[in-house]
Amino acid sequence: MIIEPGRAFGTGHHGTTEGCLVLLEEALAGTPGAATLDIGTGTGILAIAALKLGAASVLAIDVDPDAVSATQVNAGRNGCAGLTVRLAEPQEIPGRFPLVLANLLTHTHLALARQYARLVAPGGSLVLGGMLQDEDGRVSDALAGAGLVTRSRLALEGWASLRLEAPPA
Repeated sequence: MIIEPGRAFGTGHHGTTEGCLVLLEEALAGTPGAATLDIGTGTGILAIAALKLGAASVLAIDVDPDAVSATQVNAGRNGCAGLTVRLAEPQEIPGRFPLVLANLLTHTHLALARQYARLVAPGGSLVLGGMLQDEDGRVSDALAGAGLVTRSRLALEGWASLRLEAPPA
């Protein structure tokens, strides 16, 4: 994978990204060919990895125009025709996805808990990163209140990543 961050965050060498990549692979093993939503895509690392690991398509969104531009460039460099990039917030996205990704800070995960529950399809997975190792319990608890169950936790370099599942229909 070739990633040029430009003015956006993310080169793939941070504990948050590495944790998400491991849990992304785990999630896709259970739902190959899943349509995927990447919230706060940054440079598109998780979106590109999802396609390379077998996702059928990925919608990558960010509120930062620099991130959208960086993701478009990186998608082209990596031959990712199945990647759509939009300047958007999660509230603007209709429908549900078998796999939702978000590598954001703890306070953002807490603020988006209801949106995550709305966006993850029944039986689908949510992969989260960007939480300090001692903060992931708050995120897990908030998402349990929204109906999502924590299935995996990975801590690397003081950062935590989680894989959660929505209840089946």
